[in-house]
Amino acid sequence: MKASELRDKSEAELETTLLELRKEQFNLRMQKGTGQLSRPSEVKRVRKEIARIKTVMNQIKAGKAQ
Repeated sequence: MKASELRDKSEAELETTLLELRKEQFNLRMQKGTGQLSRPSEVKRVRKEIARIKTVMNQIKAGKAQ
């Protein structure tokens, strides 16, 4: 998902998306630990998505503080 698409979402939607991605990240880490991870690139994709969401959330908070 692009950052521009994330900016259109509300804070509550961003938080739920972030929670889902963190759960997915946890599941991927467990799969990696047990040797069942079929697509290692998914770990990197999820990590980047989490970073994008956190960045947009921080930008929203900074905009409200000013």
